[in-house]
Amino acid sequence: MAGADDPIVVGRVGRPHGVRGEVTIEVRTDLPQRRFTVGAVLGRAGGGAALTVTDARWHSGRLLLCFEGIGDRVAAETLRNVLLTIDASDAGSPADDDDADGGADGDPADLWWDRDLVGLAAVTTTDAPLGRVTDIIHSPAGDLLAIARPGGGEHLVPFVREIVPTVDPVAGRIVVDPPPGLLELD
Repeated sequence: MAGADDPIVVGRVGRPHGVRGEVTIEVRTDLPQRRFTVGAVLGRAGGGAALTVTDARWHSGRLLLCFEGIGDRVAAETLRNVLLTIDASDAGSPADDDDADGGADGDPADLWWDRDLVGLAAVTTTDAPLGRVTDIIHSPAGDLLAIARPGGGEHLVPFVREIVPTVDPVAGRIVVDPPPGLLELD
C-alpha cells in the first residue's frame, strides 16, 4: 500500500514520436496542465535521474513531451515505460488552483488522489462489507476500484458516481451501489 509520502505517479512514457527526442505520455493525472509544464522536474519511479520538461504539446489527443538531454529517437527509446512521478509534498490538493474541473458533476469535492482512496473500507448501500480498496486502475475506459475480498480475490468496481455514490476518506469508507451481477463477476 502506498504511503502518504511516497512519490505520486503522474504519467508513463510511451514510444518515441519522431526523430528529435519527443515521447508520448500516458497521462495518469487529472491535472496534466499543472504537471507537464515546461520546466517541470519529474522523478522516475524506481530511481534514476530526474527529467526536466523542455517542451510539451498535444497532438491528436496525445501528450508529447521533450526532456532536457534527450535529443534523438534512440535516447527517447531508453525512456519507454518509465513511470514519471512528483513528490507527495508537491501534489497540493486535487482541487487547488483554477485548473481542476472537479468530478463528474464539476464539484472539486469529488476529486481525490489515489493514495486517499487506497485502504478505505468498501461497503454496499446496506452496509454489507465488500473489503478494502487496494488500488485504482486507470484504464482507457475509465477508472476502476480494486477491492480485496475478505475471503480472497477482488472486486473491480467502475469508479463512477452511479455505482460509488459516497466517498468519505475522513470516515475511512466508500459506499458501493452495484448494479445486478457486478459483484458476482470473477
